[in-house]
Amino acid sequence: MGIKGEVKKIRTLFIFERTRIHIDSVEDLGDFMELEVCLRDDESAADGERVANDIRQKLGIENEDLLEGAYMDMLNKS
Repeated sequence: MGIKGEVKKIRTLFIFERTRIHIDSVEDLGDFMELEVCLRDDESAADGERVANDIRQKLGIENEDLLEGAYMDMLNKS
């Protein structure tokens, strides 16, 4: 398959309760945030989505601000 390219980023990690908040500053793309909720054994992915959505709401992040995909794919489109 080969190498598609290189992504240069600086990541800052914050922990809020049981959620890892990654703040990435990606060269030539900008700043991004990812929420990673650590689920308990008895929780589903839907439970994690609810936790993440609650944090997003508290931070004022709207649905239209959300992006999907890899940084490399975004860089290749720009």
